[in-house]
Amino acid sequence: MPKVRGQSSVLSPHKGVQMTDNKLDFFKVKGRKIAVDGKGRIRLDDIHKAGGFTRQTPYEWGRLATTLSLITFTAEKNTGKSRLLSKDDLLSVFCARRGNLGGVWAHPNLALAYAKYLSPSLHYEVNEVFLRYKAGDATLADEILQHAPAKDNEWAGVRALGRAKRIDLTATLKEHDVTKPLEFARVTNGTYKGLLGKTAKQLRAEKGLSKTASLRDAMNTRDLVFVMASEQLAKERIEDEDSRGVHQCEIAATKSAASIRSAIEADRADRSKRLV
Repeated sequence: MPKVRGQSSVLSPHKGVQMTDNKLDFFKVKGRKIAVDGKGRIRLDDIHKAGGFTRQTPYEWGRLATTLSLITFTAEKNTGKSRLLSKDDLLSVFCARRGNLGGVWAHPNLALAYAKYLSPSLHYEVNEVFLRYKAGDATLADEILQHAPAKDNEWAGVRALGRAKRIDLTATLKEHDVTKPLEFARVTNGTYKGLLGKTAKQLRAEKGLSKTASLRDAMNTRDLVFVMASEQLAKERIEDEDSRGVHQCEIAATKSAASIRSAIEADRADRSKRLV
């Protein structure tokens, strides 16, 4: 076995473990949500609860010699290293954390090994559902939303439609000579500035998000609808005017978003007058 620095500290809660902007995804096993963080690690505590176990906790499993060997092997595969592993290398595949996102988090291969340790039937079910989750099975999300409040269903539906429209706009931008990540960001900022009067950076700061956080995941349903309308209009304007390059497309996006904003403000002003 290769030498590992800090292996015994893997199960100690670490404040520095990155949980990717506190944004979690979920899949469901036995009616319980299983959390997946932004780095693809699965919360083992959720699997433990889904199985209805009181013993064989993730912490106990993580202290087994066979588990430590598996953690090391998984870290090697994950990092491409074959000799010396750092503590961060190990934490990338297996870590514990306190707070709102507390629990033991593990690479999917380790999570499946833990489910198998708990019970063969649980291992099978976790594996089956996780494969559907990784494949982007839309019916899996629908199964989860069936048990969610109406408000959450509405937000998820609008978010999904907005994502589809965003993909349409991105395809149009590529056809009009916008190809680099920073260029797409400029056009997006054109939408935000025209509609909301602020850049993505300013909006993230306003919402207390990190620079890598998904701004749209933090938006409410209303703002998502307005952004979606702005981007649909921008797509049409770019095509009709045959805008080319990032500068022209950014201007088109800003104009389209400003048109949506003007319509919103005019409608609100009209309603305000009627209430006087």
